[in-house]
This record gives sequence, structure tokens and C-alpha cells, in this order.
Amino acid sequence: MSTSKLEKSAWQSYFDHVSKTVDGKLAEIEVDSLTLGSQIQAEWVPFLGITYDKKNDLIEILLDGLDHMIRKPCDVYIEQNGVALSSVEIIDADNVKQIIKLRDPLMLPAH
Repeated sequence: MSTSKLEKSAWQSYFDHVSKTVDGKLAEIEVDSLTLGSQIQAEWVPFLGITYDKKNDLIEILLDGLDHMIRKPCDVYIEQNGVALSSVEIIDADNVKQIIKLRDPLMLPAH
């Protein structure tokens, strides 16, 4: 696995690409901060996409039943396993770390 930092100028196009290629993935969102500790916001729900709105300086993670918004993001790190995206770590202006982990759903055998 390799981790790399995304430059802010690439966020919008990268997230647009990710949103088109993550069909069927599940996501977990973990929020870490000194004041709140570590909390799970969403646990392995269908991942619908991720967008960056330049005008409002906002990253939105779209999940089935939840829109998770991160205002004033400062840094974005991506972790890939080969070419597949496995996680996105976003650090906002308040130094809150939001980690979006992705995985394929468990495929059960047909009966």
C-alpha cells in the first residue's frame, strides 16, 4: 500500500474520478480529534461518492443515508492498494482528522 498527499488543485478532478469508479464499495468514516477522541460516524455503509466544492471550500462524502461534510479542509492523503483506493484521510482547519476507509462488500455464496 502506498500513501500520498493530494495537492488542493487536484482535489476536484480526483474526487470526480473516484466517484465514477467506486461502484459497490462500502465505507467507514472515523473522526479523530483531541477534544472528541476517536468516533465512528458511519460503519460500512454503501459509498456513493465524494466531491470537493471549491466555492464553499467543502468536501462532501456521500453515503447511503448520510452526507458527511468537511468544511475548510487543509490536507488530503490517499492510500492505495495497487490502483484501488483503500482510504482517504482529510485534515480540516481545526486539525480534526477524518478517515474514510473503503472496502468491497463481502460476497456470500448463492444458495
